[in-house]
Amino acid sequence: MVGPAAKRAAVAHLQAVMSLSERRACSIVGSDRKMIRYRSSRPPDAVLRGRLRDLANERRRFGYRRLFVLLRREGEPSGINRIYRLYREEGLTVRKRRARRKAVGTRAPILVEARPNARWSLDFVHDQFANGRRFRILNIVDDVTKECLGAIPETSISGRRVARELTAIIERRRKPGMIVSDHGTEFTCNAMLAWCKDAAIDWHFIAPGKPMQNGFVESFNGRMRDELLNETLFFDLDDARTKITKWVADYNHQRPHSSLKYLTPAAYAAHLTATDDRLRNPDQLRRSSVAPPAPLGVQNSETLTAAG
Repeated sequence: MVGPAAKRAAVAHLQAVMSLSERRACSIVGSDRKMIRYRSSRPPDAVLRGRLRDLANERRRFGYRRLFVLLRREGEPSGINRIYRLYREEGLTVRKRRARRKAVGTRAPILVEARPNARWSLDFVHDQFANGRRFRILNIVDDVTKECLGAIPETSISGRRVARELTAIIERRRKPGMIVSDHGTEFTCNAMLAWCKDAAIDWHFIAPGKPMQNGFVESFNGRMRDELLNETLFFDLDDARTKITKWVADYNHQRPHSSLKYLTPAAYAAHLTATDDRLRNPDQLRRSSVAPPAPLGVQNSETLTAAG
């Protein structure tokens, strides 16, 4: 019995079963009578517990840190330690997936300027419908802002389709500084090579068997797999498009991202755009506050400008 709650329960047991007095029971347990008689004056947290359970049920793969960020957005003043205590007491701990083998050695991230469209990453992720038919999703991610620029589900995606999707995104966001992908046939076919030449895109292929060289989109694929694909049943292609589009909108505008100091990707992109505008206006830059750190492997525009 190392806690007050356990000692109170032991004293109550001795009084009920053995008919001992409070003084005698406290002497046996080794506790102070004031502590036994104490009743917590903490206000009831039933409402907070209910809201925490609701959020955990809505986002079943979120841990207590992300749930704490969501509660803070709603105006909840409680600290993270209290949220963690309630999270544990309510039994909301996320079940861990199977352990993955950890890599040995150190990695040196490729540095890229901290601005939107500095570098995009492409990759495919696979899943299947309720009837067992398989389909694939083309994911396009901005490596700096962590935004999902496109998640296109199809039963078959050719190189021409990839080129059309990239053209549509470029018309909406402007041309990226670089695109990174693996050596999939959709990315190395003649249609893609011709499109890359016509669009004057700097396309970088990772080394064979080295998926961590494309780690940003691989990380996004893992989040999509864990939070959407493993938790959702897709009935047909239209159903998959609807559910994936809804999840991508939530990922970009609502889901707090741990590598962005728990900002959303859209909010971080807006911050980088505002920082770039301040760099073009030195008077505004002197009046601005210090910018938050950039994600791992990314250099702030101020640092690159100062270094020439």
